[in-house]
Amino acid sequence: MTIKAWLAGAILAMSAAQLSAQEVQPRQEPVGWARVEFDKHGVTDAKAGGVADLATGRLMTVDDPARIASISKLVVAIAVMRLVEQGKLDLDADVSRVLGRKLRNPAFPDTPITLRLLLSHRSSLTDTIDYVLPLDADMLAVLDDPKAWDAEHAPGTWFHYTNFNFPVVASVMEKATGERFDLLMQRLVLKPLAIDGCYNWASCSPERAAQAVVQYRERKPTKDEPTQIAACPVTPASDGSCDLAKLKLGTNGAAFSPQGGLRISARDLAKVGQLLLGNGKLGKARLLKASSVKAMLAPEWTFDGSNGDHQAGFMCRYGLATHTLVTRQDGCRDDPFGDGIERVGHSGDAYGLKAGLWIDRKHKTGVAYFATDVLDADKGSHSAFTRVEENLAKGPL
Repeated sequence: MTIKAWLAGAILAMSAAQLSAQEVQPRQEPVGWARVEFDKHGVTDAKAGGVADLATGRLMTVDDPARIASISKLVVAIAVMRLVEQGKLDLDADVSRVLGRKLRNPAFPDTPITLRLLLSHRSSLTDTIDYVLPLDADMLAVLDDPKAWDAEHAPGTWFHYTNFNFPVVASVMEKATGERFDLLMQRLVLKPLAIDGCYNWASCSPERAAQAVVQYRERKPTKDEPTQIAACPVTPASDGSCDLAKLKLGTNGAAFSPQGGLRISARDLAKVGQLLLGNGKLGKARLLKASSVKAMLAPEWTFDGSNGDHQAGFMCRYGLATHTLVTRQDGCRDDPFGDGIERVGHSGDAYGLKAGLWIDRKHKTGVAYFATDVLDADKGSHSAFTRVEENLAKGPL
C-alpha cells in the first residue's frame, strides 16, 4: 500500500468516526438566545441572537419575555420570604393549618409538610401525577392519591426535585393572603422591581404578550405561539372554558404555573439576580432583609452519596428554591462555567428552553441567560449541563 493510499484510507476512517460521533451526540444551534451580565449596580453586558418567532422572523432581543421555566421557583421563594417577614407565613409550620385541609404523605401520616420542605424539594411529593391541572381542579383532592407521594422516604429525609411542590406553595400563599397567586406575585416582587412580567400571561398586557418568545423543539413550536396565548392565558377548565373569576383561591395553585410559568426577559431576570447580590435591596427598593436572602441561598440539602436524587450530578446542593453550583462530592458535575467558582441561583428547562440565573457572591457579579430549541442530547463537555448552557454560562454564543 502506498503512503497516498494509506492516508486516503485514514481520512475516510476519521470522517466515518466523526460522523458516528455526531450521530451519538447531536448538535444544533438554538433558534434564539439572550444573555445579560450584571453586578449589583446594573447591567454590564447584554447580547441576543437568533429569532424570537420563526413564523415572523422577529429577531430576539434581551427585552423579549420567555417562559423561563424553573427559575420561576426562585422568584416564588422571594415572595414567600416577604410573607414570612410580614408574619403571614411560617417556613416550619404545618401547611395544613393554612390550607384548612390536611396534607400528608399517606405512608407517613404523622409527619407534617412545611414550606421549608416544599421549597427545598424534601416534602416527599413526586411528579408521578400530572401537576398541570385544569383551572377548575381540586388540587388537594388530587394529592390524596398515594401515587403522588414517595412511599419509601419520609418528608425531610430525601431530596427529589418535584415541580408539584410549587402549586402547593402557591395555594398556601393564596390562602394566607386572600389574593390570587399571579396578582400576589405582581404586588410582592414584579412591580417593586419594575419587572414587566407575569405568570402564565394572565396578568401581562396584550402588548407584552405580543413580544413573547416562542419556544421550540426541533423547530416546532411547543409554547407561547400567539394563537396559544390568545386562546387562554392558563390551562382551561375541564369543560374547556377559561373564566378566571371562577377560580377559588387556595384550591388550585397550579393554575398559574408557579413551578415554571414566569414570563420574563433576560434583562428583567438580571434584576432578580441584582436583588440577591444586594442582599434584598435593588436601588431604593428593599424587598427582603439580608437575613432572609441568606436563608434562601443557604443549602438545605447537600448530596452525600446516598441522600437524594442528584440527577446524574446536575443538582447536588439546594436551598429554598435556590441551586448552588460546584459541589465537592463524588458524582457531582454541577459546574457549567468550568472555573470552579461557587455560584448560586437556578436553572430552567422546559419546552425546549434552557435557562440560567447565577450570581457569584464573592466577585459580586452575575449572569442571566436563556436559549430556545436546545437538544437534551447535546451534552456539555465538562458538566451535566448541555453544551449550549455551558457556552452561555461562559459568554455570548
